[in-house]
Amino acid sequence: MKNLEQSIKDFKEKLTAALESTQTQDELEKVRVNFLGRQGEVVKLMSQLKELDTEQKRIFGPKLNQLKKESEQAYKERKNQFEQEARKLEILQKQQFDVTAYKFSDLKGSTHVLSQIVQQIEDIFISMGYQVADGPELETDFYNFEALNIPKDHPARDSHDTFWFNTPGLLLRTQTSTIQIHEMEKQGVPIALIGPGKVYRNEATDATHDFVFNQYEGLFVDKNISMGNLLATMKSFLQQLFEKKDLDIRVRPSFFPFVEPGIEIDASCPFCKNGCSVCKKTTWIELVGAGLVHPNVLKYCKVDPEKYSGFAFGGGIERLAMVKYGINDLRFFHGGNIEFLKQF
Repeated sequence: MKNLEQSIKDFKEKLTAALESTQTQDELEKVRVNFLGRQGEVVKLMSQLKELDTEQKRIFGPKLNQLKKESEQAYKERKNQFEQEARKLEILQKQQFDVTAYKFSDLKGSTHVLSQIVQQIEDIFISMGYQVADGPELETDFYNFEALNIPKDHPARDSHDTFWFNTPGLLLRTQTSTIQIHEMEKQGVPIALIGPGKVYRNEATDATHDFVFNQYEGLFVDKNISMGNLLATMKSFLQQLFEKKDLDIRVRPSFFPFVEPGIEIDASCPFCKNGCSVCKKTTWIELVGAGLVHPNVLKYCKVDPEKYSGFAFGGGIERLAMVKYGINDLRFFHGGNIEFLKQF
């Protein structure tokens, strides 16, 4: 009996010392296994009951049960202390979290260079009072050609290399000019919009061509709109995009079925004064196709060309990025070369 009495006393002292010395949850779990587990010290003590007579069992049985309860309670209290300390530390870390702290070698993403150009285009025209518009990439013959004054027998259709669907009259849009038709039908006039988006043409891929690329389409329709309004708008747009206030523009006649007269706008090379490889020694770079909206286009949209006039303009977004950053191959934009994309 005295041996068991002493064993109970020793157990209490060892358990108390072990619980107080624990510093981590892992250490606490080891204490639980050693003292309270299925093969722990308390089980070994209780196994000694079978060696006692009836009177001794009556005395030590309750003592050992009480020892087990007290030991389990001491373990739970120590576990609760750890959990409370962990919660306090978590709250403290949140309170002292430094959002400006730099994490070494942290990988960072960035906006694609073409997305950056689109954002710049939109920001410039929004500052002029334009709205950003969008339109479907799956189009009908009417919106892609007929409503833009390109009838079925028009030779301009041949130059578009269209992706046609098996369903008659359905195609992937070849130009973002379709956006102006949709928006004039929905909103009427006056209207001022800019519409960037993807277009598709059945062309071979090379340094300056691809079967999918990006265009932006601009439209302004109101009363008494002239070529002077168009040229002033284009000059302001290009100066802001290339961040060159001394950027000049020049105008050449051109043909687009949906404008009359049609023009192409060149900008003075933003990289040189006397000619360079980007402008091919001419000091000029072709950037925008534009013109006054053809009266037939206005009629298709139920706008009276006797009361309203307007201008439209557009171009390739990849083209703008190539000129702005001196890139000589369009395929870089659509590839996965991280070293190229990281430059922007």
